[in-house]
Amino acid sequence: MLADALRAHAPRSGAAVLDVCTGSGMLAVQAARLGARVTAVDVMRRALLSARVNALLNGVRVRTRRGSLFSSLDGERFDTIVSNPPYVPAPGDVLPAHGPQRAWDAGRDGRALLDPLCQQVADHLRPGGTVLLVHSSVCGVQRTLDELATAGLHADVVARRFGPLGPRLRERAADLWATGALAPGSLEEEIVVVRGRRPPAIA
Repeated sequence: MLADALRAHAPRSGAAVLDVCTGSGMLAVQAARLGARVTAVDVMRRALLSARVNALLNGVRVRTRRGSLFSSLDGERFDTIVSNPPYVPAPGDVLPAHGPQRAWDAGRDGRALLDPLCQQVADHLRPGGTVLLVHSSVCGVQRTLDELATAGLHADVVARRFGPLGPRLRERAADLWATGALAPGSLEEEIVVVRGRRPPAIA
């Protein structure tokens, strides 16, 4: 879904694109194939290795940086930022330091990375720039819209898809029912792509 949204809102050739929480680098590679100058960020070394290998296999160039969210970027700004951050609600708020769970666990409400991302992203967008985020409805879609608006961005939902819970959320369905993140007995979620747009500079 996020790759489709990136193509639909494709940055111009030569634009600066940042992929936060890049994982395999799929979105970074997609942006590079659209002609963008791409930076991919992740806290996991294996993720950055995967991103570099996938860029090489696809014949594109992707710059990689290791760090949490924007910590390794030294104030750089971008025309487009995309992110598929960890957003699965977890039993506790302490984020895993090792293992595959780092790719999905995101605190009790699933927003341990979403909230700081929404709060900080405007500082890394150029005037007129766009951020595209994907996450589940169990994390609170309106909360994401509100966070982006508070940060000074025009926020809306550009894609929605209903379907069964993924395997990680299904494992935790009882907890989601108990907290009200899911209606009791429900095993479906909505995946959304949220867009935030920074106003253009005033001439």
